[in-house]
Amino acid sequence: MSEQLYIYLLLIFILAGFVKGVTGMGLPTVAMGLLGMIMPLPSAAALLVIPSFVTNVLQLFTGPSVMLIIRRLWLMMLLILAGTVAASSLLISINPAWSAFGLGVALIVYAVFALVSPSVTVSQAREKWLSPVIGGVTGVITGATGVFVMPAVPFLQSLRFSKDELVQALGLSFTVSTVALAAGLYLHNAFRIAQFSLSFMSILPALAGMWLGQKVRARISATRFRQCFLLFLIVLGMELILRPFI
Repeated sequence: MSEQLYIYLLLIFILAGFVKGVTGMGLPTVAMGLLGMIMPLPSAAALLVIPSFVTNVLQLFTGPSVMLIIRRLWLMMLLILAGTVAASSLLISINPAWSAFGLGVALIVYAVFALVSPSVTVSQAREKWLSPVIGGVTGVITGATGVFVMPAVPFLQSLRFSKDELVQALGLSFTVSTVALAAGLYLHNAFRIAQFSLSFMSILPALAGMWLGQKVRARISATRFRQCFLLFLIVLGMELILRPFI
């Protein structure tokens, strides 16, 4: 691997960690979108596994409600796990240009939804049957694109969690998705020792970026930064969508 590529990877994970530090999410989304511009998506997903896992575990344990959230969301998490492992073959078998197309669609759908920010609340009765459905759909999308935001994130935002509980719930969902994606890649021989080493090395820049993002969050409007971030995702998604046609 060239020195230039190492520098590029370093900057990508600092930027992705920075976004997560400011907004509480976005590390896999930013990293997959940018890594997908320079390498096949299976390789990008493999590099993302360890820094994503470490940052999401830290996020999961930032509050006192871990067990309460796990008891409430365990069935959704189980379906995310199953769906991701089952669909991970798609990330490997589909033509890279078309898998990038799928990732681009996922990024744009998420960004547009988040920009519109519709106020939706799911009742407890609906949550019981929606939770496994959302988990399964999220798992399939995660397995096929390597991005685990849709539709889990808007669903979790609709469950009347407190601010801190929502951060932990997102951390739980992202952690399970990361583990499931790693398992799927491993089962399909797409996660090798060399990638593991590089993924492990990516922890420090991701944590450094996350720390910087948390510092900046205290000084600027998180709302305005979030808007710029989502517009950036739309532009990035459009570039990925155009790949099969260029």
